[in-house]
Amino acid sequence: MEIKTRLDTSETTVKKDEDEEEQPLSPAARVFHSPEFNCYVISVIGVKKKIEPDVIIEGLKQSLIRHPRFSSKLVSNGNKKRQTQSWVRTNVVVNDHVIVPDIQTQNIENGNANADAFLESYVSNLTTVPLDISKPLWQLHLLDLKTSDAENVAVLKFHHSLGDGMSLMALVLACMRKTSNPDELPSLPNQNRSSSRSSRLMTGSRGDSRFLWLVMVIWSAIMLVLNTVCDALEFIATTMFLKDTETPIKGDFRLSKSKRMCLVHRTVSLDEIKLIKTAMKMTVNDVVLGVSQAGLSQYLERRYGEKKKKVGEDQESKRKSTNMPKAIRLRSALLVNLRPNTGIQDLADMMAKGSKCRWGNWIGYIVFPFSIGLRDDPLEHLRRAKRIIDRKKNSLEAALTFVAGKIILKTFGVEVAAKIINRALSNTTMSFSNLIGPIEEISFYGHPITYMAPSVYGHPHALTMHFQSYMNQMTISLTVDPTVISDPHRLLDDWEKSLQSIKAAVQERGSRSLD
Repeated sequence: MEIKTRLDTSETTVKKDEDEEEQPLSPAARVFHSPEFNCYVISVIGVKKKIEPDVIIEGLKQSLIRHPRFSSKLVSNGNKKRQTQSWVRTNVVVNDHVIVPDIQTQNIENGNANADAFLESYVSNLTTVPLDISKPLWQLHLLDLKTSDAENVAVLKFHHSLGDGMSLMALVLACMRKTSNPDELPSLPNQNRSSSRSSRLMTGSRGDSRFLWLVMVIWSAIMLVLNTVCDALEFIATTMFLKDTETPIKGDFRLSKSKRMCLVHRTVSLDEIKLIKTAMKMTVNDVVLGVSQAGLSQYLERRYGEKKKKVGEDQESKRKSTNMPKAIRLRSALLVNLRPNTGIQDLADMMAKGSKCRWGNWIGYIVFPFSIGLRDDPLEHLRRAKRIIDRKKNSLEAALTFVAGKIILKTFGVEVAAKIINRALSNTTMSFSNLIGPIEEISFYGHPITYMAPSVYGHPHALTMHFQSYMNQMTISLTVDPTVISDPHRLLDDWEKSLQSIKAAVQERGSRSLD
């Protein structure tokens, strides 16, 4: 399939604000520009109608371009040893950032299946091409390509130094409107953090409840300190020597500094996840982690089995119930947003009225150990994942990694900090994140959206799993190193099969309780 780039010859320019002074890069942004940690965010957006580039460009002029980071270029001053980097506002030629490839569709055969493969190849090829630092660090690709789950596709590419993933996705959502009411911003589900435990304690006799409340507060504080100390020691050990098991999904990024990553996605029912969540009295994030643990276990079981068939095995190993080693250390870096939530309305006001808004990279990490193994009861994956995440919630690990990163940056500089972060992540296996999306259909400058599939690449992991909810569906995005995981669709198959087996187990348990 041939591609030719088709761009409008007319230039659309947005002038810079002369009153806006240049801003130095934050320490975190400088880390994201280091060779060891040069990260990008890519978001694939499927739409229900044929894309109209002129409408999109006009929409960008009225929204995204007005954000300071998306109308500023990176400027470096000084020598290599004492280099300073700043964001400097510039005149933005929108057509330099909007790419409309001329896709030769006559070569597409077998309908949507080949179109899906072409989209995956196109997006994966974007991971090999760096953005031009002489211009603001973003691009929008508009593809006139009908796939199995969209009429056309838009692909947003940002450099991670522009902001953390949650900020960037919130900004993208602030550029969108409800399909049912083009004047309204997208609505996100309410996140009510229940304080039922405290209220239950206060409902007893006044003296007893105060005493129990005091005991619980003291106990919680003690456990918080102990958990934080243990997590800090584990993080230090991980940075220095504690490595994950060399499984078939763990890559070695010391072998190559620049890799072509493969990005794939699949959409499943959010209602099924919520059904499990309600029955097991968990959160959606608990369920997603538990199903991911089950899916990874199934995938590794097959990969280890294939490996044994290649090298041959004796009769004793054939009698084993599993192909996997008994003890597998497989940990994920869970990204945690530490900044007080920047509302979609705040970002929309900033673009429309020039008001101030919190921005930047405020992210910490939690090292989450997956309990890999085959279970007779698939619900055991959920229980184990919940126990671990509940324990991690009662810790200041994420805040500690954020503060430690800032101290290291100020004390030793960007180069040393980047190497330390790179080493810590290299000793784990994968990255994992989950974002909450709109609860009703939204439109991207008049184009109704069918799905959103954001992900990130550039960090030292061969596997990144990202989950994005939207309406009544959940989109799973995988970013993989194809030299390590050559069959990412099989991993998606295992994830989906695990979801169905866990759902069936929940329903079976419910029917037994009714009997």
